[in-house]
Amino acid sequence: MRRISIYTVCFCLVFFATYQHLIAQQVNQGYLRIVQDPRIDSLMLLNRQLNSRLSESSDGFLDGFRIQIFMESGNDAVEHAQFLIEGFNEDYPFLNAYLTYRQPYYRIRVGDFRTRLEAEGYLRELSRKYNQAFVIKDKIRMPQLQYFNHQNQEL
Repeated sequence: MRRISIYTVCFCLVFFATYQHLIAQQVNQGYLRIVQDPRIDSLMLLNRQLNSRLSESSDGFLDGFRIQIFMESGNDAVEHAQFLIEGFNEDYPFLNAYLTYRQPYYRIRVGDFRTRLEAEGYLRELSRKYNQAFVIKDKIRMPQLQYFNHQNQEL
């Protein structure tokens, strides 16, 4: 008899604790309040200013990596490269393709990757279709960052 009452008490405690937890979740569901030090916003502003100066001084390019998927010389190289870029843009619209010429070769390089690791990840996918693709160090376009002002806002 005593054992049954202990089990009943334990069950009731677990039930009420779970019930209170569920009620608390329902009451606060959908709201998030971010409280931060105001100095963080000033640091973010300083970072934006430094990045804008960097992009102005380097024409928006910085050291990074691209994947080269094509290199050819000859009379028909330009037409072949443009045809390849059109197909690439249809298959991978989220990656930019760049056609460059350095005597005597036309090259197609794709992507704007900050790290070799990021480029290697995309290389695995691209090498299925472009079996001679490889990662190369290049000047890349500075990615556009999206800013969100979250100073004490409720979401």
